[in-house]
Amino acid sequence: MKKKRYILGLVITDGVGLRNFILSDFLTEAEQNFDGIRIFSGLPSSAYTIDDFKKVKILELPVFKESFHTWFWRKFKEIAHLQNHKDNFGIADNLKANHSKVRSNRGYATRFIYKFTQFFHSEGIIQFLDRKHINSLKNDPVTNFCLEQLKKESPDLLFFTHQRPPYVVPLVAAANKLGIKTGSFIFSWDNLASKGRMAANFQFFLVWSELMKEELLHFYPSVQPENIKVVGTPQFEPYVLERYQSERNDFYEKFGLNPEFKTLCFSCGDVSTSKNDNLYIEYLANAIEKNDFGEKLNFLVRTSPAEEPSRFSYLKDKYSFIKWNYPKWVLARENHPEPWSQRIPSVEDIKDLRMILEFSDVGINMCSTMSLDFMTFDKPVINPVFGNMENGLYNDQRFLNYAHYKRVIESDAVVIATNENTLILAVKESLLSPENRSTERENLLKVQISCELEGTGKRMANILLNEAK
Repeated sequence: MKKKRYILGLVITDGVGLRNFILSDFLTEAEQNFDGIRIFSGLPSSAYTIDDFKKVKILELPVFKESFHTWFWRKFKEIAHLQNHKDNFGIADNLKANHSKVRSNRGYATRFIYKFTQFFHSEGIIQFLDRKHINSLKNDPVTNFCLEQLKKESPDLLFFTHQRPPYVVPLVAAANKLGIKTGSFIFSWDNLASKGRMAANFQFFLVWSELMKEELLHFYPSVQPENIKVVGTPQFEPYVLERYQSERNDFYEKFGLNPEFKTLCFSCGDVSTSKNDNLYIEYLANAIEKNDFGEKLNFLVRTSPAEEPSRFSYLKDKYSFIKWNYPKWVLARENHPEPWSQRIPSVEDIKDLRMILEFSDVGINMCSTMSLDFMTFDKPVINPVFGNMENGLYNDQRFLNYAHYKRVIESDAVVIATNENTLILAVKESLLSPENRSTERENLLKVQISCELEGTGKRMANILLNEAK
């Protein structure tokens, strides 16, 4: 009897997906498990360097422009989901942010949706809206393109590396029509408890942790526990891969740092959620100038790969001693509905990030996932959050009430600095006693990432092969 060949359909939606699933060990392990891999890519094929992979074929997806009809049902579904779970602070905050006062068809429709879903938002209604959303795409040209490609390539399953982008739904609709199994990876630690509804229903899920599994079952009651597999995340796997390692001297030389000084690293978020980053950088720079920390320090700032660093230009001119790391991510495609998704990383940037995490002495950021990145190297982490409803600053203290970050605070793995004095004290404490909170950092990582970083790609590839059989 002829042995069945197994083909994996891998859906890469954006640059972060490329980083996590192509630049980790996942693709290498998947090629060993499957007879063929078809990458259905939301990025142009030029974004990939995969000459060493003989079983991989890239199928570039056309840019999906959502019609009003499709947008309406998607928005309806998302807002109903937020209404259904608005007892959760992060989701309630997201619900508030989505409200529209714009005088346009979409603005009027959004206000109607809010009024309707205020009273009708059960899981049954959400599932009805999901079916309407999928059906709205049956005659879409992108859906038809996906149908033809899936018929031609015949993957045994489609694995989506992100569960939220609306432009993956035509591919889901096509797979459903052809009876192809679909699964998704939960993209980030805050996606379930703080963000909107998934783009579509999937038949199985891979998640970071037991905690994330519990969240998935809570927010998506139609999902069965046996269809969720805890695998960890490839996001951090490069930190244990030898090909991305550097020497300490490389770190000092690359960023022009003094090897005799300890190093503070401030990692920025993007402007949509981290509007006070300029303020925190300036506070730290002034404190270094005034010797408030009692010793000379290197100060390295890493900007967000999701945006251009122009908002920090005046700080670069004002403080010549600040060293800057602008992530080496390039824009792969212009004029895309979600331009941030088209930024793609380089191998050099992964090496840069890894050496920053390993050789910096203290990591500082505003409640971002970079807190976990620094913890993988057991580095002290400080979260400055100065803004609130009373002081006129952008209210970043509200993020302390988000479910995923409340757990971080309760773990005592980080220091929360709510003003300049507490920030200075936190830095001094972290420099003097970096081993403080080490146990707490280790325990938090075990909660957020339930599996060892080593072997993450192999673990995921094995599970996907089992799902394909």
